[in-house]
Amino acid sequence: MLALLAELNAALANGVACTHCIVVETRGSTPQKAGAAMLVYPDGRQSGTLGGGCVEAEVKRLALQAVHERTTPELHTFCLDNDYGWDDGLICGGRMTILAQPLRATPSVRTDVVAYYQQLFDLMNRGQGYTEVVAISDAAGGTVGDRYLFDAQNRPVASLAESPQWDLISPHLLPLAQRPKPTTRQGWAFIPVPPRITLLIVGGGHVGQAVAQLAAQVDFDIWVLDDRDRYVSPERFPMASRRLVGDIGTTLRNLVPTLTPQTYAIIVTRGHNHDEEALYHLCRSACGYVGMIGSKRKIRMIFDDLVAQGIPAAVLASVHAPLGYNIGSQTVPEIAISIVAELIACRNVGSSTAARWSWQPRRAMDEEGP
Repeated sequence: MLALLAELNAALANGVACTHCIVVETRGSTPQKAGAAMLVYPDGRQSGTLGGGCVEAEVKRLALQAVHERTTPELHTFCLDNDYGWDDGLICGGRMTILAQPLRATPSVRTDVVAYYQQLFDLMNRGQGYTEVVAISDAAGGTVGDRYLFDAQNRPVASLAESPQWDLISPHLLPLAQRPKPTTRQGWAFIPVPPRITLLIVGGGHVGQAVAQLAAQVDFDIWVLDDRDRYVSPERFPMASRRLVGDIGTTLRNLVPTLTPQTYAIIVTRGHNHDEEALYHLCRSACGYVGMIGSKRKIRMIFDDLVAQGIPAAVLASVHAPLGYNIGSQTVPEIAISIVAELIACRNVGSSTAARWSWQPRRAMDEEGP
């Protein structure tokens, strides 16, 4: 989405006309949810997707018409029934409402439109979260298609409305820390974008590298730590916003006070001792997720060692270990998929539903087990 907004702002700056199409409301089962977007250019090119199929094709047709004929936004609603779905197998029974905003070539684009999209890009780029609100009914008290931006603290930032109705909207905003889902209330469509999760990868080996590549594609902000400079190089981790090189224990001891629930940490170092040292510092941190790779036997040994060092068993019980979903992974890419799937579940639904092995302190164990 960030790349799409960057492209949109570049089009505005370079005088390239286009129509910005964004899903603002969905009901039931749909191929895309609120927030999905695409750009349509006068020559028929497009970027992004609304889910494909007949709906996307019809929106594209209307967007091409709008970019030549209109300057004001339009709302289009589609029911995914026999009319919009049969040919593509998308008879989901749901409904999609899409806002199409035609943007003429500069200098005819209004300065408030340019400023709005720049603010939208800036908010997304900062990764702290924001909420976009769209009037989808006359009952909202404004004009259908009016748009508003609120920052991570729900403070007004920008609007595309002749008579902004900030006071009507503000009482309905939810804290982004709750990671609210898109919703519609009293004629307003609320599209929250929660803060971007930072993924701290401790260990720059094959698994760490594969996880970073995959996690970056699903919008995690990547940090990587290793005590070997060549394993944290830009060549190995071009997607990382931070590359930390140094003794793992010392680096984490200094880093942990700055970590927040918006930080997830995975421990995938090259050895037992490094894993234990990393977990010692991270298990009591404010991280929203801490996970460690390894066999049940290795995890049991590390957990028992940490209990002996004074780490409460209840703290260790919250650690995701073994790391990732059990999908029978055999290869590094499969392991990465299992890990990132669990990270997405924790981010998007608030918890991992994977059936994880449950560690118990040694005193409760009758045998060492696997």
